[in-house]
Amino acid sequence: MAPLTPLPFAVLIHRMFRELERRKAIYALPKWRFFQPDLAHDLSTDIRGQRAATPFGPAAGPHTQLAQNILLAWLAGGRVIELKTVQVLDDLQIARPCIDMETVGYNIEWSQELSLADSLAEYVKAAMLIEIAKSLGLGAGADATVFDMSVGYDLAGIRSAKVRAFLDGLKHASGIVEALKAEIPDGYASLRDLPYPTAISRSVTLSTFHGCPPSEIEAIAAHLMEEVGLDVVIKLNPTLLGRERLTAILHNTLGYRDLVVPDETFEKDAKWDDIVGIVERLGAKAERLGRGFGVKFCNTLLVENHRHFFPDGTREMYLSGTPLHVLAITLVDRFRRQFGDRFPVSFSAGIDAGNFADAIALGLKPVSVSTDLLKGLGYGKGADYLASLNERMAELGAGDLEVFSLKAFGEADAALDDLGLAADRASACRAALAGGNPRQAAGEDFGRWLSATVVRNTARYAERVLADPRYRAATALIPPERSNAELGEFDCVMCGNCVSACPNGAVFRFNIAQEPIAAQHLVPNRYGLQVETAGTLTFSNRQQIGILADICNSCGNCDVACPETGAPYALKPAFFVSEAAWQAQGDRDGMRISRAEDGLKIAARASGEVVSIETRSDGSIAYRGAGFELTFPSIEALRDATGSTDGPVDLGRLRLALRLAEAVTAADQINYVQSALV
Repeated sequence: MAPLTPLPFAVLIHRMFRELERRKAIYALPKWRFFQPDLAHDLSTDIRGQRAATPFGPAAGPHTQLAQNILLAWLAGGRVIELKTVQVLDDLQIARPCIDMETVGYNIEWSQELSLADSLAEYVKAAMLIEIAKSLGLGAGADATVFDMSVGYDLAGIRSAKVRAFLDGLKHASGIVEALKAEIPDGYASLRDLPYPTAISRSVTLSTFHGCPPSEIEAIAAHLMEEVGLDVVIKLNPTLLGRERLTAILHNTLGYRDLVVPDETFEKDAKWDDIVGIVERLGAKAERLGRGFGVKFCNTLLVENHRHFFPDGTREMYLSGTPLHVLAITLVDRFRRQFGDRFPVSFSAGIDAGNFADAIALGLKPVSVSTDLLKGLGYGKGADYLASLNERMAELGAGDLEVFSLKAFGEADAALDDLGLAADRASACRAALAGGNPRQAAGEDFGRWLSATVVRNTARYAERVLADPRYRAATALIPPERSNAELGEFDCVMCGNCVSACPNGAVFRFNIAQEPIAAQHLVPNRYGLQVETAGTLTFSNRQQIGILADICNSCGNCDVACPETGAPYALKPAFFVSEAAWQAQGDRDGMRISRAEDGLKIAARASGEVVSIETRSDGSIAYRGAGFELTFPSIEALRDATGSTDGPVDLGRLRLALRLAEAVTAADQINYVQSALV
């Protein structure tokens, strides 16, 4: 497993400002892809007593683990940030690769990869980056943001001192904020005076995950409300549909016959009757305590691994994406048939630009995304979801989300009949639907009318998705086209799929000089040192792909996105920013570039063997490795080396390392390596 090493706050700030000024982008997301509020439509919504400027956000997962990811999701319009799930076991070893998004979604990654202390610092750092973005006028008019914690998986762990410190740290973050202020570079000293939030989050989504006993679910939620003082959402499992109903939908209706849910999963997970009782009791408890309470649909679905992407021995994987959307919507419908609209429902399952607005029309909030952001344009899709919502609202003449829900499915008229309103009130409401103010027409009955409508909308949409071909295996399981080309270290097709597919922003482009590099060795003989040449390394493309190893966890998503055969994270040149990351990934080839007193210091690792290179302002180069220590007057005069060597010295490796270092640190390049050297 490749460990993640968070980037220093100063590095993130340096890159953010430099990239925005020079390329009109932040962390490779172009400004034209940022969410731009449509002042004609109010997309804001209430999230457990807090206002969020949009109902969209990234789901707990790979997009909410590092500070820069969270800022990217915010720039794309995410205003409800569900932080990645944490637990007391914060040193897990998760097999790699772990994310397979070739068609629908599969993964074997289910918990945070950072320590609890590092996770806490990243989330506070993210809130501060958002405040900095707001100070630049980004998101103006629609910047209200809600941070929602996510925890699992058992009561003992959540009661532990480590997890309690994490929860309290996000409620009272002033100490971390002050420490991070001190890391702000002097060139941006004015940022230290911004009104950074110190109460980052007051709500939590409990990930019940698979096999969590019903009594444990209830006890954890009660503890979080009573002892920690948080609003609580419980995330529920698709197995609540029951084996017969779930299998019928998955196999018979949708055609995913290769997906098999292990019998023990149904046996261990909570049953529908369990959840009904839990929701009733927790809802009553929340009301007594003055806390918010709701449910979320849904967790991923545990299925047997029938693919060959994950490491050997992987018996099970978690399903997300298209088929999960249908299962989750079916569950929302069942939940609302049971409870009506009494409890807020948040949603994350197979959301994309084609169904986001429909999900909002069901009164679901927030509607969060993970799988779709791991494909295609990545974070850039966020603004597309909100644009599709604005378009639908404009078509219907709906100025806010509640009126949109009334008009979206044509069910508001029938919902009036359900309420038994007085004839004049019902008539005024029907007239308002056609071109008036439904809220004013309904008066004190507006909330009841809206609730009755979203329940009807849900039933109608649930029928629709069951019949929609786009959710069927025959449509969804068509893999992307691939070439027969083998991916190499350099000169791929440069489609950029790997760049946008990486949730961590670890994959980046850089330009390199295209002059061939001679594959040379400096060989000692009786006359001194002689240069021997055996071929050349050439570059067909000026633009190349690099990997920032600090924040690359070898998840494999770039492999799936690449049209060539091979994994970019394993084959492309890797670069390290921090010494900690360099040491932690001692089995990973790559380069660490840092400032020396009079130039650059480069450590280059290949097949476990490390060489060091130091460049100086006079053009000279010091080159050291196992059995040699040489100094060259310049890159053009390698044969004029002084020093000692026990045998042949690879000069081609030296030339390539210098070429790569020059490329990624050039003044016109913008990447984290270059930003770390400022």
